[in-house]
Amino acid sequence: MSMRSGFVSLVGRPNVGKSTLVNALCGEKVSIVSDKPQTTRTRVRGVVTRDEYQIVFVDTPGLHKAVSALGERVNATALESTKDVDVVCLVIDATQPFGSGDQWVASHIDMSKAIVILNKIDRASPQQIMKQLTKLSDLGASEYFPVSAQSGQGIDILAEHLGTLLPEGELLYPVEMKSETDPGEWIAELVREQLLAHTREELPYSIATRVTEWEDNVVRCEIIVERDSQKGMVIGKGGALLKIVGTAVRKQLPKGTFLELAVVVDKNWQQRSDRVERLGY
Repeated sequence: MSMRSGFVSLVGRPNVGKSTLVNALCGEKVSIVSDKPQTTRTRVRGVVTRDEYQIVFVDTPGLHKAVSALGERVNATALESTKDVDVVCLVIDATQPFGSGDQWVASHIDMSKAIVILNKIDRASPQQIMKQLTKLSDLGASEYFPVSAQSGQGIDILAEHLGTLLPEGELLYPVEMKSETDPGEWIAELVREQLLAHTREELPYSIATRVTEWEDNVVRCEIIVERDSQKGMVIGKGGALLKIVGTAVRKQLPKGTFLELAVVVDKNWQQRSDRVERLGY
């Protein structure tokens, strides 16, 4: 049997479970996950290699109504990822009615060649699922797959089908490679994931992270906020919040890694396209 390899992009509104789905398809964590919309800000590539195929999954930011330079940039990133790939998958939340936001995303895709993935079926009733699939049939997609990224239901069948859609070709990445993300970028994302989990209201969206130094086993990561008042909120009383974040991240790093966290203020960075670009978005 000939080898097949190629790129599969997952697009959709915020919070439909694209990152959890990519992690489930890859069999390990390659993208951070949060219950907050717009967690993913850049394209994340996870690699799955089997005997018959290699799929490079592209996890994209959720498409939304942009109100900042950052929002405009992540929308552009998501739309760009639908080009020059072999398969585009539109991910829909089974627990939410198909709305204008979903329709807007679908309008930017050639649906006749796309696959619709109805995610979170473990949280939806059979009636909800059937109603959704009936509504989604109007999109005219090539295939429809009800799955649950959380429970794993339908994931293997989906992956096998996607493998058959790829063109014949050699491996794009080494067999042992699971993610294309740079190690420094991954640590910065793990820090941001924990901040998303432990901060509230608008603060998570004002935070960016980046690794500024990495020497031997010592890693320094900056946490960027937009206002002076946010700096204290991120640090926490007596440094409590930073300690919680640092402890959680270190558990996911190689043993012996020392992680240093520093909080800096870059006023209104989300609204400034030059700062958004400099931070890697």
